[in-house]
Amino acid sequence: MYRPVLLGCAICMGVASCSTVPITGRNRVNVIPDSQILPMSFQQYDDFLKEHPKSKDAEQTKNIKEIGNKISQAVDTFMRQNEMADEADSYEWEFNLIEDETVNAWCMPGGKVVFYSGILPIAKNTDGIAAIMGHEVAHAFAKHGQERMTSGLAAQLGGVAVAIGTSGEPEQQKEIWNVAYGVGSGLGMLKFSRLHEEEADKLGLVFMIMAGYDPEESIKLWERMKASKDSEPPEFFSTHPSNDSRIKNLRAFLPEAKKLAMKYKPESKKLSGM
Repeated sequence: MYRPVLLGCAICMGVASCSTVPITGRNRVNVIPDSQILPMSFQQYDDFLKEHPKSKDAEQTKNIKEIGNKISQAVDTFMRQNEMADEADSYEWEFNLIEDETVNAWCMPGGKVVFYSGILPIAKNTDGIAAIMGHEVAHAFAKHGQERMTSGLAAQLGGVAVAIGTSGEPEQQKEIWNVAYGVGSGLGMLKFSRLHEEEADKLGLVFMIMAGYDPEESIKLWERMKASKDSEPPEFFSTHPSNDSRIKNLRAFLPEAKKLAMKYKPESKKLSGM
């Protein structure tokens, strides 16, 4: 069913990138169409929520949803203002707080976000939550999951040519998904590359500013995250490299992020009522 699309991107993969990431302009390779990955993402998210208790803290849950809605609305407006309406329509944004002491948060393709209660003390405040939310939403916006799945196809099946011939098989799809997302390990999230993390930091900074949050808090957040490390690093650190260079990069990019946010910032009325 997807062979023509995959074949075209496979050829593209050999000579050039299939597309570019909006705002950053980075070239990316992706042979997985949204029509294939998003249903899997939404199903995995629903299954995760069935197995993990949602937080009973009504106030914090409301806060997570409000912040997520504001940032996702800023992203949605950006896409609609930049001839990406069809892509904007494909997202099904959802934000949930899970009762779990793990220091973690993640976002699946299509906008499915989970925060763990264990990360809230480090987030500390609304702007800190927005910094994490912007970073996670950025992964979905930049289609890092689709890129990771593309890499998973090539690695798991011995190359894109083999992937084209087997990617339509449900069991094969499920196996590749689980490997790419670490579902089998209980993480329920992607292990992104350093390149993806750096890009999500930058995009997330722009998005939180567009949504009206204080970007300075993103730097303070990572300082707190760094200070929280002990002999056993939190889950958030196992997949999100955080160090002095990351804090330095955020500081260096902040002036540019403010300029970009002003360029793309939605009109205030478009964010009203969130």
